[in-house]
Amino acid sequence: MKVWVDDQRCRGHGVCTTLCEEVFSLTDDGYAVAIDSEVPAQFEAATEEAIASCPEQAIVKR
Repeated sequence: MKVWVDDQRCRGHGVCTTLCEEVFSLTDDGYAVAIDSEVPAQFEAATEEAIASCPEQAIVKR
């Protein structure tokens, strides 16, 4: 699975980093980014939860 965060939609709620800090982090400005676009298999379930929980629907799965 590959993911990225749409920087035009992210508002910095940080839900994704709370649910899966191994895949997402916050920039110095407080917005989320995917650490690496390729999600390791062991973090796919947490990543799916982050996608579903994002208030702005800013996480895109490919």
